Amino acid sequence: MTPAKTPQTMKPATAAKKLGVLLDATPADFQQGTVSRTQLDELLATPPEWVVQLRLNGPHPRQIVASKLGVTISGLARGGVTEPLTTAEIQELLANRPEWLVRERATQAEVRREAARVKQLNEEKARKAAHLARQESQRAAAASN
Repeated sequence: MTPAKTPQTMKPATAAKKLGVLLDATPADFQQGTVSRTQLDELLATPPEWVVQLRLNGPHPRQIVASKLGVTISGLARGGVTEPLTTAEIQELLANRPEWLVRERATQAEVRREAARVKQLNEEKARKAAHLARQESQRAAAASN
C-alpha cells in the first residue's frame, strides 16, 4: 500500500503573491494559516469578494503597482514609491505624470526597444547560420556523389 498523499501547502505570502494581492490587506484567517494547492486553485477559479475587491481597488503589491504604471520595481524605488498603492492612487499618478514616472517609463520603453533589436539581430544570425549549414550540407552531398 502506498501512504496517503499529504496535500501540498504554501505560506500565506506565497498564496497572496499567486493571487496578485497584498498579504497585509488579506483577512486575518488567511494570513495566519497555510493554503493548500486545492484551496489556491479554488481561490483562483472562484475568488471570494475580498480577493475581487483587493484586485480591483488595492492596495496592490509592488509588482502590480509597477506593472500598472509601466515601470520596474526598481523604478518605483527610484521614484520614492515605497508603500503599496491603491488603484485610485495609481490612476492619480498616471493622470499627473510626475517627472520620475515619465523618466522611468521612457527608460522602460528604451529597454523594450533594445530587447526587440537584440532579438531581431539574434534571429537574423540564426537564419544566416542555418542557411550556411544547409549550403555546407548540400556541398558535402554533391561532393560525395
